[in-house]
Amino acid sequence: MTRPAEGLTRRLVVIRDLDLTARVGIYPHENQKAQAIRVNIELDVETRAMRDEIADAVSYETVVNGVKARCAAGHVNLVETLAERIADDCLADVRVKRARVRVEKLSAIAEAAGVGAEVVKARSAPLPAGAGG
Repeated sequence: MTRPAEGLTRRLVVIRDLDLTARVGIYPHENQKAQAIRVNIELDVETRAMRDEIADAVSYETVVNGVKARCAAGHVNLVETLAERIADDCLADVRVKRARVRVEKLSAIAEAAGVGAEVVKARSAPLPAGAGG
């Protein structure tokens, strides 16, 4: 994590081993039936001093509900795509500076506990005034 600006605190919000189902995959049978997936998320969050109030925190319950909605939204071909979309959803909260999302299919390869992809997306720093085109 980078050093926070003065008056801000950095923390890591973690969702580990969220087991859901989703229609993901390139094969016809993967489009017809949801399969077991596992989602892991790390959010690098920057906030002002907290008052021990939920309004001051990035709620993991809200994030989990968003992941559930994303998985229910319909078929995607690639776990990479699903992970990217979840990361984008997380970055919609301006307090989230970086999102690391791993999505694994749990039964795609019999010999593996899971196979999938992990993406890391970070909020771009704004360009200084007068910079860019």
